[in-house]
Amino acid sequence: MSPLLKKEKLAKLEKQNKYSWECDGVPVSVVIAKHDKEFVPIYELRTPKIGVGTRALLKNIKENVIASYEFGDADMLDISKMRKLKIIFSKKIFEIISTEIPTIKDENKKILSGILVQEMLGLGIIEFLIDDAQLEEIVVNNATENIWVYHKSFGWLKTNVKLTDENEIYNFAQKIGRVVGKEITTLNPLMDAHLVTGDRVNASLFPISTKGGTLTIRKFRRQPWTITDLIEKGSLSYEVAAFIWICMEYEISLIVSGGTASGKTSFLGSILPFIPPTQRVISIEDTREIQLPKFLHWVPLTTRTPNPEGKGGVTMLDLLVNSLRMRPDRIVVGEIRRQKEAQVLFEAMHTGHSVYATVHADTAEQTTRRLTSPPIDLPVEEIETLPLIIVMYRHRRKKVRRLFQVAELVGSRQGEDEVSINEIFKWDPIDDIIKSENNSIRIVNELRLHSGMDESDLKQEIKRRVEILQWIVSNDLRTVDEVGRIVSEFYYDKEKVYSLIKKKVKPSELLK
Repeated sequence: MSPLLKKEKLAKLEKQNKYSWECDGVPVSVVIAKHDKEFVPIYELRTPKIGVGTRALLKNIKENVIASYEFGDADMLDISKMRKLKIIFSKKIFEIISTEIPTIKDENKKILSGILVQEMLGLGIIEFLIDDAQLEEIVVNNATENIWVYHKSFGWLKTNVKLTDENEIYNFAQKIGRVVGKEITTLNPLMDAHLVTGDRVNASLFPISTKGGTLTIRKFRRQPWTITDLIEKGSLSYEVAAFIWICMEYEISLIVSGGTASGKTSFLGSILPFIPPTQRVISIEDTREIQLPKFLHWVPLTTRTPNPEGKGGVTMLDLLVNSLRMRPDRIVVGEIRRQKEAQVLFEAMHTGHSVYATVHADTAEQTTRRLTSPPIDLPVEEIETLPLIIVMYRHRRKKVRRLFQVAELVGSRQGEDEVSINEIFKWDPIDDIIKSENNSIRIVNELRLHSGMDESDLKQEIKRRVEILQWIVSNDLRTVDEVGRIVSEFYYDKEKVYSLIKKKVKPSELLK
């Protein structure tokens, strides 16, 4: 196990935050504090200390347990099998410790078992950081520097945790890659992979990374974001959420854009429960992030990288083309990166499919330019098929994420090779509210075509759905299945749902 740094004698320590939890039976606590000699707060991880003699005994136990069980990479990739392995190993280790050190308390046996399990099946001390729900990113820059983390409330923090040496970084990278069929060597010093939990991992080795090997772990939220979470955090307003709900119901395709870590995928996942349960949904991702209500007609597909011999790869394009043969009503794509993927996606729109995807761009205008410039490089006429762009924004200084724009595409400008954009909603950073900018042109026309709804009808419908969303949020419905159930009940019997809201009936009555 990689050691924690010895606790420094801090001259001035101003505690900013403290919390604790249990990870695989091991009690863990964190103190976030300001050090007078540091420019950023310190994330101090506190775990039980283990003596030298106990450490030597644990090493022998670890070797014996590993030799007693056979498990392959497939077991390490399946999260349910991993959970079973952890239980089996914990019990076995507990029994061995009871025999070897009969005087030790059961509580301490549990702690030692948990630490060994993390070393055998995980990434040692890094597992504690991965298990911290408050962290978004974990970064190892090299073996001589402390690990850094990105905290939801405090941003970048330096930890009191260090890895032993460069070999440990290399071993962790190899361990992660081997499970998903990837290889990292001095000849192939860069790797993108993911953990069994779905967390994304990037690794690089010396001398490409000149200061030493690196690991960057981007964590995915274990409980998917829902519309309730986004509204409560101020990322989205009730009015905008209601507008998007109507667009989703009437099969209006959209792209969610934004910068890195702006919340694109989280936002996309939060609005997918607005899809009617009578329609078939196919989702395509590199790493499984999107989570839909389990009762929806949904088939998730994920890509697969080639093995070291270059065989067995399944690309986003392969899955996208295949999805069109699966009779989908809605197609969800994790991210558009290449021209062929975009061409197939926009062709799906032409053939009557509702399409949802993400793309890296900071504004609606940049989104259209990104789609019409290399490497995607679609013609402007093709882009006009897309009705709606939603832009997410991450304010690094304030540490918040906000819906920045909702814009519709209303055709190309006369004599110009650009698409005309009409902003419907836009975030005002001064007052931190999302304001209505302009009346819709294209969306209203499409809604009129699909449902006979005119502009006054749209405003009235937005008002009614705001009431439903307020009911959902006020009653703390925040799981994907809970929100999805209310939406599905609404599609099944709208008047019944409206009636329950007016009577102030609890959602539990509807979810029985």
